Amino acid sequence: MEFSACPSGAEYTVGQVARMSGVTVRTLHHYDDVGLLSPGGRSAAGYRLYGEADLERLQHILSYRELGFPLEEIAEILADPAQDPTAHLRRQHELLTARIARLRTMADAVERALEARKMGISLTPEERFEVFGDAPDHSAEAERRWGGTDAYRESARRTRAYTKEDWLRERAEAADWGERLAALMDSGAPADGPAAVALAHEHREHITRWFYACTSEIHRGLATLYITDPRFTATYASIRPGLAHYLHDAIRAASPPEG
Repeated sequence: MEFSACPSGAEYTVGQVARMSGVTVRTLHHYDDVGLLSPGGRSAAGYRLYGEADLERLQHILSYRELGFPLEEIAEILADPAQDPTAHLRRQHELLTARIARLRTMADAVERALEARKMGISLTPEERFEVFGDAPDHSAEAERRWGGTDAYRESARRTRAYTKEDWLRERAEAADWGERLAALMDSGAPADGPAAVALAHEHREHITRWFYACTSEIHRGLATLYITDPRFTATYASIRPGLAHYLHDAIRAASPPEG
């Protein structure tokens, strides 16, 4: 998305802004309805007219959307009086640079995995997850917290028998689920809505299928962990900022406490 410098005092209709920015007229109307981007002017006939400040705000909105921020969080960021336009651009540049670096790391890991497969080389346990970048290792923390539980023992027993192909299939399923959850959050769907609840159930079923019987109570405990332990929060933030809280709320809606 690019904007050319606006002539001083120039105003643009919603259709013109849609063509320049690549977003739909419907989206611009929605941004106005929710108070995220209300055009600064109106024509004599009552049509929306966007000025230079409006276009600058739209640029920030679309940049943050591309980075995965939900609309509510974007509104809070742009409402912060301490953040001037230059600060917004600097922050967006830093976030985009970090995402590019992560994608490059993932691309390098995929390339190494492809070369290993071509040469018939088996990946080590530490290399299993390199296909998806530098995934954090929470195994020691998991053993400390749950090492004495039946769920942990069941998970350890099952995963010991997994082959490299099993691990890659499990990761592929998890990555596909994560992309769908992030896309749903991006769409503005509520975390307690039917689509998010369905993905929360799918998350629980994935754990049960691959690791241990994940009860509703365990699932709620995991949801709390995702937003209270920075390491787990960061894992989901690497997919989309705010995704850990979105998943937490979806799980709570899918598995409400009894009584």
